[in-house]
Amino acid sequence: MAVQKTTVYLDVADYRRLKTIARARGRTPAELVREAVSRYAAEEGPRRRPRSVGAGRSRTGDIGERAEELLAGMGKAR
Repeated sequence: MAVQKTTVYLDVADYRRLKTIARARGRTPAELVREAVSRYAAEEGPRRRPRSVGAGRSRTGDIGERAEELLAGMGKAR
């Protein structure tokens, strides 16, 4: 795993709690910070949109309005 070194300033009370948690879990405070940042970035980061959404072009502007009509009979044997 490649890492990027950075400096983070924490409130003294928060850092003490972080050290207590890290000690209880047998981990380092830095590991816990990396894990927390990773989780936050995954939740708050930009969402990837499926490539197929909006990929087709019908050249007709009323497809959404005519969806029920266009889908009528789908799945029925002819």
